[in-house]
Amino acid sequence: MTTEPRSVDVIIPTYNQADFLREALKSVVAQDYQYWNAIVINNMSTDHTRDVVEEFHDSRVTMIDFANGGVIAASRNIGIAHSNATYVAFLDSDDWWHSSKLRRCVERLESGVDLVCHAEEWRSSSTSRFVTYGPEHRTRYRELLLRGNCLSTSAVVGRTSMFQQLGGFSTNPEFITAEDYEFWLRLAERQFKFAFLAEPLGVFRIHASSASASVERNARAEMAVVKHHLTRANITSRRIVRRRQAMSHYSAGRAHHRGRDFRNAWLHFGKAMRTWPPFARTYAGAIVLLAATATRWFARGFQS
Repeated sequence: MTTEPRSVDVIIPTYNQADFLREALKSVVAQDYQYWNAIVINNMSTDHTRDVVEEFHDSRVTMIDFANGGVIAASRNIGIAHSNATYVAFLDSDDWWHSSKLRRCVERLESGVDLVCHAEEWRSSSTSRFVTYGPEHRTRYRELLLRGNCLSTSAVVGRTSMFQQLGGFSTNPEFITAEDYEFWLRLAERQFKFAFLAEPLGVFRIHASSASASVERNARAEMAVVKHHLTRANITSRRIVRRRQAMSHYSAGRAHHRGRDFRNAWLHFGKAMRTWPPFARTYAGAIVLLAATATRWFARGFQS
């Protein structure tokens, strides 16, 4: 008796990124696991997005026009609602996957877990680094809440029934850019099973032009998610709350440092120190930032 292969719906929200979308769709079509459908959720793009989708002449690639009002979670939820597949995967239209992505993730899902997240390459126009997620013990609810997000949306494949059961991603405006973290927290709260692959099976594209604004927006959203779930988990300890707030500021400082925005990096490290002085990682981050700042000053001095 043969078993019917498990299908995967790939949900791709997009807005005016037609040329990036072409790369994303090419990476889906090139998968060595062929039991997929790609659902492009088009936020009423004014560029040549429709032409790009039609270029593929593949019945598995479809598009839904949907005005999401600036809430990408709403687009993802439309895709989830339309899915009849066993699994759903999420791919931002400016990212792309390696050809073995779906096969490797489905293999792991078939072992009995509910959601798989793989490593990624984070790539900008001038830099590249590999980022791993997890491990599994970090996805226990309290760990995930108090130690921060350890998953990436474009690296995730999970059971469709699970996403539909929980109503998809939150569209709360305060959570925008951190709505994925909020959803992982709800999964952890319900004790769904997470698994991680150390293989970098996709590429996450970093856009330097809006890096600082994105970091600030994400920091505010993460803090809103944390506040919501601290209340939900009935965690009221002032020490725990302030330590978690300091961690958010530290993470924002590190992100600004990676984006070469030293001013905002110092601002967030300072907030972390004031919020929870014993948080040692802040001081380690500040030392590294101090060295980078001094190098920049010396370089400018020589140039002048």
